[in-house]
Amino acid sequence: MSPILVRPVREQLEHDRVIRLLQAKYKKKFEAVINPGHEQNASVLVGGTSPWFPDLVLFTMDKGRKLAGTVEVETAESVNNLEAMSQWKTFAQQKAPFHLYVPASSIDTAKRMAVEMEIPVAEIWAYSPLGDQIRFTMVHRSAAAEAKARAAAAAEAKARPEAPVKPAVPVKPAAPAARAAAPNGRSRPPAAAAPAARPAATRRVAAAAPAAKARRKPATAARGAAKPPAARRATAKKPAARVQKRK
Repeated sequence: MSPILVRPVREQLEHDRVIRLLQAKYKKKFEAVINPGHEQNASVLVGGTSPWFPDLVLFTMDKGRKLAGTVEVETAESVNNLEAMSQWKTFAQQKAPFHLYVPASSIDTAKRMAVEMEIPVAEIWAYSPLGDQIRFTMVHRSAAAEAKARAAAAAEAKARPEAPVKPAVPVKPAAPAARAAAPNGRSRPPAAAAPAARPAATRRVAAAAPAAKARRKPATAARGAAKPPAARRATAKKPAARVQKRK
């Protein structure tokens, strides 16, 4: 919290909300300790003076727990010359980088004051409410911070293990069609394709035809045997009558 300015309640609530969101953002790479409101959880010493309590204090995550940076969040009312001379210039004197977060409406004012007062701010970020969320946009980065960020990105990419490259599978060439040589040395023409098998229904019909013919013959003999005896006698007498007429 700024020792110079007493913010309205609404601005202070927004200020503390931004601090907590930044803690979640920075904790992926650093140990981020926050000082919202009147809390004093982590401090920094500048020039052997009394301790200062920036909004966020960043430490390395190794055993040494060295100071990695300080972050100050300002509201529309706290972007002024007194804050810049008192806090911004003090935090920027440290070896660790100093990051400044201001409302989107105060970007030009903050950049102008940093240039006029020769305050080496590593990064300046703008924040703006977007519905229930807050959007952060970086608007300035110093040359030293840019070089440090590139070196860190290159080291991270180098430490990342490369995926093994799978060897390409060789493609087998298609086998040429084999042709049998004729006795005279010429190649034989390709053999004719075998006739297609007849459907099962056609085979059944062909096999059933002789059996049907065989069944018809006994029926004809049965009709001849079924004639009455009188008809058979009449048939037998007809040749005799023809013989008598000839006589």
